[in-house]
Amino acid sequence: MLSDNHAEYRRIQTRGAPRDGAAALQGIVWCGCCGRKMAVQYKGGNHYVCNSAASHGSGALCQHLPADPIDAQVAVAFFATVGPAELENWTRAREARKQAQADLDRAEAQQIERLRYQALLAERQYNRVDPDNRLIAAELERRWEMAMRELRQAEDAMAHRRAAAAKPEFLTPEERQDFLTIGSQLPELWRRPDVPWAQKKALLRCLIDKVVLQRVVRDRITIRIVWKGGEVTELEVEPRVHALSALSRGAEMEAQVIEWARQGIDDAEIADRLTRDGHRSARCSKVPVTTVRVVRQRHRILRQATPKRIYRPAGWLTVAELAERLQVTRCWIDRRIRTGVIAIKRDVVHKRFLFPETEETFAAMQALKTDQKTHIQIASWANE
Repeated sequence: MLSDNHAEYRRIQTRGAPRDGAAALQGIVWCGCCGRKMAVQYKGGNHYVCNSAASHGSGALCQHLPADPIDAQVAVAFFATVGPAELENWTRAREARKQAQADLDRAEAQQIERLRYQALLAERQYNRVDPDNRLIAAELERRWEMAMRELRQAEDAMAHRRAAAAKPEFLTPEERQDFLTIGSQLPELWRRPDVPWAQKKALLRCLIDKVVLQRVVRDRITIRIVWKGGEVTELEVEPRVHALSALSRGAEMEAQVIEWARQGIDDAEIADRLTRDGHRSARCSKVPVTTVRVVRQRHRILRQATPKRIYRPAGWLTVAELAERLQVTRCWIDRRIRTGVIAIKRDVVHKRFLFPETEETFAAMQALKTDQKTHIQIASWANE
C-alpha cells in the first residue's frame, strides 16, 4: 500500500494515491501512443497530458486530451459493470468455467493414466533385461526414470491447479442483493456534490486496472479500459474541437449544406437531416441551426429577406417614412416635434407619431424645410 501510494515522479509506474482533483482517472491513465503514464493538468480545464518526453527534453508533447468527456464515458462503463446484467453474465461465465474445468480434469486424468502406463511399461522392460547387457540396461533405466519424472510433473501440476480452483467462487444471496442495491445507487452517489473525488477515484480503482487513451483523429479519442480480471472494453469519445474544419467529416458536412441550401431547403430542416446522418458541430453532438446558417452565409447563399411589417394604418406615414419622402434625416423631424415647431399628437393605439399621407402634409413640410414657415399644425390619427 505504501509503495502504491508513493508518487514516484521519476518512474511513475505506480497508481498513486487518489486525490481530490476533478480528473477521475488520475493515476490509472496511460498513453496509447508511447505507452507512458499520463499526468493530470487542471489549468484551463481538466486534461490528461503525456509530457514525459517533453519534461526530460527528449521530445515534444505526446498527447493533450480533455478529461471531462473521457471520465463521463468511463463512468458509464463502470456503472454498467455493476448492474444486474453483469451479475447474470458473471454467473454464466462461472458455470462455463466450471464446465471447462471438468473437461480439463478429464483430459489431465487421461494424460496421467497414459504416463503411468508408459512408466510401468518402462519398468517391466528394465526388469526383463539381462544384467550382462549393460548398455541396454542403462538405456532402459534412463527411459524408466524419464517416464517417472514426467508422471510426477503431471501429477504435481494437476494437484496445484485443483488446489487453486478449490477456492469458493460464489455469492451468497445477501451478497447478491448488496451488489444489486449498490449498483442501482452508484449513479446517484456519483452525482452528489458532497462525495469527494478521492472516494470516486477509489471506487473506480476497485474494478479498473488502467485506462489507455489515444487520439486517432482530431475529433475522436479511443478509450481502452483494462478491468481487474483482464477483460478489455473499447470505447470512443468525440471531444469538442476549435472549428468545423477540425472535424473528420467537416468537409463532407459543409458540401452537403451548400447543396441543400442551393436547393432552397430551410436551415432547420438541413440541421435535422445532418444530425440524423450522424454529423455534429465543433462544439456539441448535434448540428444546430446556427452552424448551418454560418456555413451558408460564408458561401454567399443568402435567403430572401422577410418583408418588414408596417405597423401603421393605411394612408398614414411614420416619421421614418416621411423623412425618406422629404429626403431629410429622422432626427430633423424628431427635433422639431420636441421643440413644438411641428404640432402633432402621438397616437395612443400605435404608440408613434403618424402623418396623413396627403398633399397638404407634404406642402407644409416642404415649406418648413425651406424656412417659408416657422410652425405647422398636423392633424393626428387620434383626431380622425
